Amino acid sequence: MKKYLNKQAGIIIAIALIAFAFFSFKRDERNFQLVKNIDIFTSIVKELEMFYVDTVDPNKTIRQGVDAMLNSLDPYTVYYPEEDQSELEQMIKGSYGGIGSAITYDVKRQRSVIAEPYEGMPAQQVGLKAGDVMLEIDGQDLKGKNNSQVSEMLRGQVNTAFKLTVERPGTKEPLTFDIVRKSIELPTVPYYGVIENNIGYINLNSFSGKPARAFKQAFLDLKENKGITSLVIDLRNNGGGLLEEAVEIANYFVPRGKVIVTTLGKLKQAGNTYKTQREPIDTEIPITVLVNNGTASSSEILAGALQDLDRAVIVGTRTFGKGLVQTPRQLPYGGMLKITTSKYYIPSGRCVQAINYNNRNEDGNAGRIPDSLTTVFHTAAGREVRDGGGISPDRIVKQERLPNILYYLINDNLIFDYATQFCLKHPAIAPAEAFTLTDADYNDFKEMVKEAGFSYDQQSEKVLKNLKEIAEFEGYMEGAAEEFKAIEKKLAHNLARDLDYFAKDIKNMISYEIVKRYYYQKGSIIEQLKDDDDLREALKVLNNPEEYKSILSASLFLPHNPHQLLSAQ
Repeated sequence: MKKYLNKQAGIIIAIALIAFAFFSFKRDERNFQLVKNIDIFTSIVKELEMFYVDTVDPNKTIRQGVDAMLNSLDPYTVYYPEEDQSELEQMIKGSYGGIGSAITYDVKRQRSVIAEPYEGMPAQQVGLKAGDVMLEIDGQDLKGKNNSQVSEMLRGQVNTAFKLTVERPGTKEPLTFDIVRKSIELPTVPYYGVIENNIGYINLNSFSGKPARAFKQAFLDLKENKGITSLVIDLRNNGGGLLEEAVEIANYFVPRGKVIVTTLGKLKQAGNTYKTQREPIDTEIPITVLVNNGTASSSEILAGALQDLDRAVIVGTRTFGKGLVQTPRQLPYGGMLKITTSKYYIPSGRCVQAINYNNRNEDGNAGRIPDSLTTVFHTAAGREVRDGGGISPDRIVKQERLPNILYYLINDNLIFDYATQFCLKHPAIAPAEAFTLTDADYNDFKEMVKEAGFSYDQQSEKVLKNLKEIAEFEGYMEGAAEEFKAIEKKLAHNLARDLDYFAKDIKNMISYEIVKRYYYQKGSIIEQLKDDDDLREALKVLNNPEEYKSILSASLFLPHNPHQLLSAQ
């Protein structure tokens, strides 16, 4: 018996030694491949420097090589050299040194134009207006420079000054402004208020900086001073930011000790569990959360956690699906690498990552995870939810497609230019809540469009042309010639007809652009909410308490695995 046990022990030890040798070999092989390829890359750079026919710019060439390498991974792993870290700083801190203005490009003038000076920022304080065409910065002509180049010149160290010369519509001579750059920190809660029936609304547009503090102030004001009894949180087009801020906001509505998100990565230190740390503000108030395909990252953590914990009804369209977490890593010579270090998992245990960057198609592109390959998880109440494709709303709102003509009107700056002319004629307008574009105003716009010689491609004409070519190729044209002529006649380009037929959508966009000129970002949000299908659905749910409760407990399914939920019990 003893001999048998010794033999068994010897076999186990032998297997262990073989396994150790195998994994050591695999590790050594991987290390060899890593060293080999770094050596090859270094040798290529040296050979180019010595023998290439033209002088090689090492910064440009190697930067392109680094960018290509990182692009093969995912779009969120990015290298920032020392001189190019303003974008990273803005993402982390929510601020940058500049003048506080959005700019657009006028193709005809070949110049950048002030599109939106932000309220309370240097651009607005010195008197810059939307529509101002930028001519010079400190005497340097800006003609031909793209928006990225001009933006780089406008940004800089806080408290540094420069001169900006602009051409203003309606003014004969150019205007010159002395501007001092300030730390630009855009409001993370640009607007909040009471919508109807004591329903509060908070627009949260970023998780950079300190949005949890701003959100808390807005919510307490609505709750304690405005007397709201339910709440709409708008996360549409919120691209995310700091994970911890999403956890903090969730804590306002979720009991202490609940797991909101778990991160898991290759290294142990990349994994973490984020629980609610404080007593909540309100665990009972009914909540709806508005989302769309621009809702990403930390926004999906907040929306997904509130859905998984059955704390809010999600309304809108499926979110972006970014379930990856990035960490900044310091590099030599002042550089920084923002690197994907883990995936995050919300309370039901699901990861919302929609694109598998590790498994690319033959053309090298990463594809979305098909719905057929997603896995079912369950909320705290047993409702079915899925991973792999963002957050799917509890109430899906069909999005109306904007008309083709509107795209071309915006692209040709006709709506922007009309708003500029409107402001020259109207020193003031009604408050944002009451402003309405009159029929006379819209008739003025139509005349301006016609005088501009505006033309655009109609999708119906393109499709008909393709159909005719196919019919001719397949030999059907001879018998269908008359029918094609009749259809062509009905689809003939008619600008006046299209401007009237799509008047509602066009007028909404004009009103948005005009109100923004007088009441800035807050006014533009108020204007958008006047005709908002997502908001209407959210209000419908909140105005019907029985429907609200049924949505959050509608599923008859129970979790297959009682340990599947990651919330602490």
